[in-house]
Amino acid sequence: MQQHPRFASYLSDAQIELLFKSAPLHDIGKVGIPDRILLKPDRLTPEEMEVMKTHTTIGRDTIEAAEQRLGHPVPFLVCAKEIAYSHQEKWDGSGYPQGLAGDAIPIAARLMALADVYDALISRRVYKPAFPHEQAVRMIEAGSGSHFDPDVVAAFSQVQGAFQAIALEFADPDEHDLPAGKYGHASSV
Repeated sequence: MQQHPRFASYLSDAQIELLFKSAPLHDIGKVGIPDRILLKPDRLTPEEMEVMKTHTTIGRDTIEAAEQRLGHPVPFLVCAKEIAYSHQEKWDGSGYPQGLAGDAIPIAARLMALADVYDALISRRVYKPAFPHEQAVRMIEAGSGSHFDPDVVAAFSQVQGAFQAIALEFADPDEHDLPAGKYGHASSV
C-alpha cells in the first residue's frame, strides 16, 4: 500500500512504525467495559452492545488523558488515539462511534478495522468457532466497499498469505482452549 496513490503520502516508513506500535492499543477502551459484558459467555444483547460500543470513546479519552499529562502531542499517541476511536467505523458509514464513511475514516483506523476483523474471524469465541483462514479471507473480501475500504481489501488479498503466516507465528499454543471471554467480544463479527 506504500506505493498506492491514495496512501503513499501517508504510509511513510516512520508512519508505518507508528502504526505498528499503536495498533495494540486499539481496544484499550475495553478496560472501561463492565466485566459482566466483556466476559459474557454468549452473544451480547442490543443493550449490552451499546455499552460495548463505548470502548472506542473510552479508548480515545484514555489516550487523550495520557497526552494531556505529557503536556504536548506525541505522534505515537496521536496515532493510537485515531485507531482506538475510529477502528469500528465502516466504509459505508454504518459503523460507530461517529458513522464516518469512506475517506473520512482515518487511514490508520481503516487498516486496523481489517486487521481486527481478520483476527476476530480466525479466533475462537465462546459464541463461534474459529473460521479457517480461507473463509476469513472470503468474508473480508465480501465486505469490500461496505465494511472496508476497497483498496485496503485489494491490498489484503494480495498479501493474505502473510496475514496467515503472522497469525500462526504468534498464536498461543492453547489459543483454542482459552477460558470464555479471554479476548472479549468482537463487536464487528
